[in-house]
Parts: sequence; structure tokens; C-alpha cells
Amino acid sequence: MRFEKRTPQLRLRLEGWRSRLVLVLATAGFALLAGRAFWLQGLDHDFLQQKGEARYGRVVEMPASRGPVKDRNGQPLAVSTPVESIWASPEDFEADGAKLRALARAIGVDPDEIRQKVANKDRQFVWLRRQIPPDRAVKVMALDVPGVFQQREYRRYYPAGEVMAHVVGFTGIDDRGQEGIELAQQDRLAGAAGSRRVIKDRKGRIVEDVESIRVPRDGGEVVLSIDQRLQFLAHRELRAAVQANGARGGSLVMLDARTGEVLALVNQPDYNPNNRADLKGGQTRNRSVTDLFEPGSTMKPFTVAAALEDGIVKPETTIQTGDGTMKIGGWTISDTHANGLLTVAQVIQKSSNVGAAKIQLRMSAERMARFYHDLGFGVAPHTGFPGEARGVLRPAAKWRPIEQATMAYGHGLSVSLLQIARAYTIFTGGGTLLPISLVRRDSLPIGKPLVSAETAREVTRMMEMAVGPGGTAPRAAVPGYRVAGKTGTAHKAEAGGYAERKYVSSFVGFGPVSDPRLIVAVMLDTPTGTKYYGGDVSAPVFSSVMGAALRLLSVPPDAPRTLEAGAPDLPRAAHAATAPGPGEG
Repeated sequence: MRFEKRTPQLRLRLEGWRSRLVLVLATAGFALLAGRAFWLQGLDHDFLQQKGEARYGRVVEMPASRGPVKDRNGQPLAVSTPVESIWASPEDFEADGAKLRALARAIGVDPDEIRQKVANKDRQFVWLRRQIPPDRAVKVMALDVPGVFQQREYRRYYPAGEVMAHVVGFTGIDDRGQEGIELAQQDRLAGAAGSRRVIKDRKGRIVEDVESIRVPRDGGEVVLSIDQRLQFLAHRELRAAVQANGARGGSLVMLDARTGEVLALVNQPDYNPNNRADLKGGQTRNRSVTDLFEPGSTMKPFTVAAALEDGIVKPETTIQTGDGTMKIGGWTISDTHANGLLTVAQVIQKSSNVGAAKIQLRMSAERMARFYHDLGFGVAPHTGFPGEARGVLRPAAKWRPIEQATMAYGHGLSVSLLQIARAYTIFTGGGTLLPISLVRRDSLPIGKPLVSAETAREVTRMMEMAVGPGGTAPRAAVPGYRVAGKTGTAHKAEAGGYAERKYVSSFVGFGPVSDPRLIVAVMLDTPTGTKYYGGDVSAPVFSSVMGAALRLLSVPPDAPRTLEAGAPDLPRAAHAATAPGPGEG
């Protein structure tokens, strides 16, 4: 059947201009699309390239090697070794049960730990295991697990181990300094990481190296003032002394008497920076720098030096110490022996608390407070070492007479061992206090004159008497060399008072007296043996370390006859001493 006619209502009439408009619009749309395609693919292809790189391109970090730390002779104390870290892209990670267990065994973790880390598919990066040896990383990558990659990093290694631990410190998992020189010199040692743009396939393999964005800059070198040979020597002798005396701990500082450089700095107990699995917070403290103690009679030479400098006493001035006791208010100052009449020189030789207190009380509190402050007590030593202690020195206006008296023999103020060692540079430097440094110096520093050279010589003669017969520290003598020094034994401050049977025992000295080269300060914390005086437990450490160090540095003996006699060569002042028996403040 044919329909010749249609219903008028169903007949569509389209005006000619409309059809032409639709044709033009369609043609224009196709032209725009073609133009846009030509523009993106032929003239400006950055957009598509960026989209492609977003899928396959990666910016890979190029780690910088941390700078080395060396001793003054160029021996390595901290070096960086290359290691590999394993990471995963959760969205690309694919591993069945067997392959997952193999991966877990290869990197040394539990399979469930890996499952948890890659469970969130929205994350693009998770660490599976940090810092494993390169040969082990090769085995991991040989498993060919999709979405698992490796990245080069550096791990710090410390060749000297526990011997240098408290000086050098250590870095964390991200190669940032956390203790010691590693922390103090972080900016210099760290360097700056670089980066490059690469194209990787789905398995993480680099198929094209596109460009270098930033060249890595390795960290700078830090050369310390420490002499590793002297550090080993000091560490060995201090550890033996702490063990022999059942001490809670100990510290030793050795300074170059000419430059103020720290040549050795050791503490007990120590730790191994290469294996810190069982490390406790207190072990990492560099006690020589950060911890405070009352220095005891090692302060007496400064009291006498100030009195000599002001003309208040002379070396031969006599001080009546009577039966060895002295009352100030309701307090009693006492000596270990009744010494009677002593010269100022013998006050140092016998370590008389009463004698030192009487000399100190002849001077004003303001004068002594200013002198102590100038010596560096109550002031940070400015070594740059993290946590260095300022010490405790109360303002002179708050001193009571008993406090002024007890400060003469090292009670009522607190110092670090590094501070007291530095203060002794006024005796080795002709009255000039030297700045100290943990970094090697290439020129002599400028010191601060505090007393005259004659005063420094007179006090040195007195301290040499203390090391001779009749002094408090004959065990500090060094065969072949003239040495000088002072013992210190102080009750340990505890709970707002003083522990009755706990002591801090110390000795600070230098040698050779004829031309001082080294200053050695030793402190033992709470020795528990039958002896606890500084002359008994700390002076022998000084003798061993000083003697070996001078010989190692090829310093000529200045008392050669004592090599055969086995006794120190005493200065003229020592032969004038008459009071018998050692005493200790």
C-alpha cells in the first residue's frame, strides 16, 4: 500500500537558513577540535607531555653525602657509607602470598607489617625498610615485585666507636645530627640533596633520564681539635679508674696549654654509636661539658692568685689554721689535719680549707665574684657544643660570710669539668685566660689577661709542691717531668644539701712546668672503694695520662733525673715545707 498523501500535522517544515546554520556550527566545531588537536600535538605539546609524565615520569632525589668528621691529624671519626632503602607504591603493589612472604624475609620484616603499609591504595609512597646493605637490596629487587622500589641513602659509621662517642655524637635515620658535633655542625656537614627527572615503566625501572633539576652538594668537612691517639689513651685510663674505684662515672678533659684546643674529652659510662639498640638517654650526655659539680679544692689556686695579685698576701705570708677548725656563725669549717701555722704556699700544698677561707675573707665578695666570672664560671664556654653548661655562680650581693669562705675551697658554686680545665690556662699562659675550641685552630688565639705572669709563676710553684712529698697528690707525679696541680674532694650535692658519704673526687694539673704543653682535668663521680680523696683516685689517672701523652708528643723531659729516682724534681719552695702529712679539702 502506498501513501500518496500525508497528514498535514505530521509534515515538518524546516527553513533553509536553519539547515545552513546547523551545517556551519557543525563545521566550526570540527574545525575547532582539529585546531586544538593540531595546537596540542604540533605547536604546544607541554600539556599532554605533563599528563604523560604524571603517569610515567618521576622526580628522583639524588642524596648528598654527609661531610666527614676528622681528628686534628686527618683520621676519620665519622664517615658516610652508601646503603639502600626499600619503598613501595601501594597503588602499584602486587604480590601473592608466596611472593609477599619472600619479600618480607628479604627485608627482614613481618608480612603483616607490609600488608598494613600497602593497604591504603590512595598513598603513593611508604617505606618498607630503611638502610639495608646494597647486596641485600639486590636480592630484594631480584624478586621483581611490582610497586617495590629502592632508593640510595647514606648511613653514618663511627670508626672509633665508644672512644669518640661523646664528642662526635651520632645522626638519626634521616641522617640529621642528634648529638655532639654531628648536631652542633649540622648545617656544615649536611650538604644539600639534588634531584633529576626520569621516566619509569610500571615496574619502576628507569627507561629514560630526562634532565637534571638540581646537582647534589656534598657536606663540608669538619676537623676537630681532638687528637685520636690522646683520646684513646684518656679513654683507657679513665675507664680503668672508674672500674677500679667502683665509681658511678667519670670524666677527663685534656687541653693544649698553648692554644686552648681540646685534645681529648672522654666520659664514663660510654656507648657505641654504631649500635644504639639499647641506648638510654643519660648515656649520650657529654658530662664534661653538660654536667655540673662542686669543684672542691681545685678552686684554692684561684683564691690565692687573687690575693697575691691584690698584694693582700705573699707566698711566705703565714696563716694560722690552729687545730684545723674555724667557726663562722653556726657553721664549722674543718681540715683533715691540724696543721697549725702555714705559709700561703703550704695552704695550697696541704690543701687547708681553713687557710683558704681566711685568705678569701680578706677580700671583698664583689672582687671574688668578678674574678670568678672572668675565669668563666657562671658563663657558657662558647664551644658551640650542644647543651654546654654555664655553671652556677650566685651574685656577690647574696653571699653570706660562710658562703664566701666555702667558695675558697669549691663549695657553694658549680662548674663543668671543661670550665675548670679552661680556668687553669691562666697558670700555663702567664696569667692569660685562653678561649677553648673543639675545632682545630690554625693560629694562636688572643687570650684575656687576668693576673700577672709573676702571680701565675708563684701559684704554679705552690701547686708543684702539692704534687711533691708532703703534698696532697704525690701520686700525680710524672717521672721525667715537672708537673703541677691541685686535688679536689667535695661532698656531693644532693636533695638541697650534701650527701654524707658521697664524694666527687678531682684533680687538675699541667706539665711540663718549665714549658707547659698540656692541661689535664680528671673527675670521678662517687667512688665507692676504701679511698675517695682526689689525691688517691684522680691523681693517678692524671699521672698515667700526662706521662704517656707527653712522651707520645715527644715533649723533652724537664726533670730527667726523676726517671731513675722515681720521684718528682721539686722546686725550691717545696723544700721549705715543714708541716707533715697530706691533707685534703
